[in-house]
Amino acid sequence: MDIAAFRALHTPSGQALLQEAAEADVREDGLLATASRLRERHDPPLVAAALTQVRLRKKARAKFGAEADRMYFTQAGLEQSTRASVAAYRAGRFADRLPAGRVLELGCGIGADLIARARAGLAGVGVELDPLTAEVARANVAAFGLDGLASVRVGDATKEDPSGFDGVFADPGRRTARGRVFDPRSYEPPLDVVLAMAGQTPAACVKVAPGIPHEAVPDDAEAEWVSVGGDVKEAALWLGGLAGDVRRRATLLSSETHLSDRGPQVWTLTPQGPDVPDVRAWGRYLYEPDGAVIRAHLVGEVADLVDGGLADPHIAYVTSDELRPTPFASAYEVEDVMPFSVKRLRAELRRREIGVLTVKKRGSAVDVDRLRRDLGFGGRRTGRGARELTLVVTRVGRDPVALLTHAVPGS
Repeated sequence: MDIAAFRALHTPSGQALLQEAAEADVREDGLLATASRLRERHDPPLVAAALTQVRLRKKARAKFGAEADRMYFTQAGLEQSTRASVAAYRAGRFADRLPAGRVLELGCGIGADLIARARAGLAGVGVELDPLTAEVARANVAAFGLDGLASVRVGDATKEDPSGFDGVFADPGRRTARGRVFDPRSYEPPLDVVLAMAGQTPAACVKVAPGIPHEAVPDDAEAEWVSVGGDVKEAALWLGGLAGDVRRRATLLSSETHLSDRGPQVWTLTPQGPDVPDVRAWGRYLYEPDGAVIRAHLVGEVADLVDGGLADPHIAYVTSDELRPTPFASAYEVEDVMPFSVKRLRAELRRREIGVLTVKKRGSAVDVDRLRRDLGFGGRRTGRGARELTLVVTRVGRDPVALLTHAVPGS
């Protein structure tokens, strides 16, 4: 998709073509047949651009809900974009701490964060190196009627002057042609370059990968790991006036939300003290902390919440005799604990008449798919019984163990 074809989508005939392509997609017409029919009346590059947008909008609904149908995307821009719920949550923090502020965004992508902040009342300028992606961001700003608050320009983020802005938001690239980038020094621009620029303004936020090493977090930053619906999605470093009074935080968002919503339900966990969790024998319940909690090194705080401890000091499973529901962990009632043995597990599952088996692991090198096959639950096959069971494979010290559990409803 080139810029000329993308711009042509915004003419009356281009919009009509886009609508026709979308309606054909709803009818599930064959892609090749639809493309051939449309090319009879429209230029092939324009048809390709329209079909690309229809395909990407469908994929984008997972991040942006129904509003994806009026947005514009590139493949890379969609993959790297902030989902609507996280953008809305983050925009709220900007609005609370920089009311009526003006924010420079370095690497604005398709504009999800820029739009969310504008909806929260913050003016902003987005800078994007790729001309097509910048054009897409402009189209999204216009689609939401935010031209008066937000603008986008093509430029090299490393050459921007952040002076004159109240804050900076940066989203350095973490993908290359070879895939995801995990080393902060390999971000585009590198994290140290972005942090140096961010330090030139009173407040800043830098979006980073969830796997960022704790030692890469600056001493004066607050690191926040965010999960949505139980899945860790991203992390951010808050600096200057946007930073809180803690070094790390785990934030859980209940579900997706549209860009126009006020935001999802939010739960936040922060360090409560230096205490190391107790190490104890397995209790009646096993708690599996949310991934954001684990990334933020806050498993001890979950143990305190449920009056529990760790069976192994190096593995993030909390055990307790108390059932204390918490949004920061899923609870499982322990039916049995036994040394790990495929033969014994297979016999036990048969004896218990297990029909549906879920396998979880932590601290174990076991191959889950192979284990399921070895236990008679490979592929789509299920056991012969009607009961459901969650098998947790882990270890205590060097000893591999298996816990037979079932999920506690509502936990």
